[in-house]
Amino acid sequence: MTANPYESIGLGYSHHRRPDPRIAALIDQALGPARTVVNVGAGTGSYEPRGRQVTAVEPSTVMIEQRPPGSATVVQGYAESLPFPDRSFDAAMAILTVHHWTDAAVGLAELRRVSARQVVLTWDPAVTVRFWLVAEYLPEIAEADARLAALAVVETHLRRDGTPVTVVPVPVPADCTDGFLGAYWRRPHCYLDPQVRAAISALATLDQERVERAMRRLAADLATGRWHERHRALLDADKLDLGYRLVTTSSTATA
Repeated sequence: MTANPYESIGLGYSHHRRPDPRIAALIDQALGPARTVVNVGAGTGSYEPRGRQVTAVEPSTVMIEQRPPGSATVVQGYAESLPFPDRSFDAAMAILTVHHWTDAAVGLAELRRVSARQVVLTWDPAVTVRFWLVAEYLPEIAEADARLAALAVVETHLRRDGTPVTVVPVPVPADCTDGFLGAYWRRPHCYLDPQVRAAISALATLDQERVERAMRRLAADLATGRWHERHRALLDADKLDLGYRLVTTSSTATA
């Protein structure tokens, strides 16, 4: 397997990427009646549900070391080669992680092999490209997105063998506590913080000179009020659809 990007960009991740309770509720609902859950690409343990028997799989030592006390048992490993027998779990979850896998098709097949139900949080690049940070400041994000395994890939591989799949929009709250790319859509000043950007893989993996130039333009637009003038409609919004999608297979069988 290739090196996991979070070995280099994951430091401080647990501080800026705290699970948002509203997103957590959607994920928990999607897990249905599952009693046993494997969390693949588990990172620091965000969104691992309470009241269920959870096993985490994560390749990055940096991320594993940031898991809080009392977290689920973690196995260091890769999505493409899960160390479990067939149908070991009622459900498998993968939260904003598939795009980091070396081979998304193989990893998603592994999710289907080890679980009766799959729940994957990903995004639709066709929507994300319209996000102001991407459209106005860093179109390089959209260029990178085009090379990543996102919604279309997840749907295709979870639908194998005619498995029914549902896709549900996950709107981003204005005060979202999980600092992923779209979390600060109504708090643009947050993107000016290098530590915030370091916890967002879409920004941390770009050419940093380009990111710095874009942030200088954003800072100037905030100082002059140009950003607020262009995005006046966002200032009173409570949530926004930025393309995040929860993909769930409809199987309700338990392992």
